[in-house]
Amino acid sequence: MKRFCFVIVLFLVSSFCFAQSVTQNYIEENKDFSIQLMNKYHVPASIILAVAIHESASGTSKIARYLNNHFGIKGPNSNTQINSSYKGFEIVEDSYLNFIDMLQSRSKFKTLFDKYTDYDYRSWAYGIQSGGYAASKTWASQVIGLIKKHKLYEYDNRPDEYLEPIEAVNVSVFYNVKKGDTLGEISKKYHTTVKSLKTINNLNSTVLRIGQKLKIK
Repeated sequence: MKRFCFVIVLFLVSSFCFAQSVTQNYIEENKDFSIQLMNKYHVPASIILAVAIHESASGTSKIARYLNNHFGIKGPNSNTQINSSYKGFEIVEDSYLNFIDMLQSRSKFKTLFDKYTDYDYRSWAYGIQSGGYAASKTWASQVIGLIKKHKLYEYDNRPDEYLEPIEAVNVSVFYNVKKGDTLGEISKKYHTTVKSLKTINNLNSTVLRIGQKLKIK
């Protein structure tokens, strides 16, 4: 049994190291071109790399291998080896250029160029998500997570005095209902709304019970 557990652990460690190695190799292969694109078009290199890593599984996905598509963008292709609705490219660099072109040409994305710097990767990630790039509500946080994990922000054009902001930790706040309390009074006390309190506490009415525990945020 101990030997079996050891083999499983060894397998998991090996798989993790392999995945790390694949991603690191991908970064080394594509960072220079990402920096060139940043310098020319002012999209953070960290965003370009992280989106490509996320959408192509570090270049190992099927559409990355067969179509040179590293950004999950749909369109025509002439590949006869796979049946896919994703766009095909002659070389990987064309996929990167197409990603930039998409950001510049679509109205929901092109405003980002005027609003954000080429090192504000957080705003770019959430801006691209809000523009409808991906259906997942966690897409931006996943991209930001990749940037932090692999320190991709080091490739951005940051000012010398720039400091990475410390993100606040979200702490839940609760309130125990007392005699005479109403949702309206509680919402005013905590600078929120009745609608918000009802939503996060799954309440169908405004009726409260003494001792009831309400989540404020």
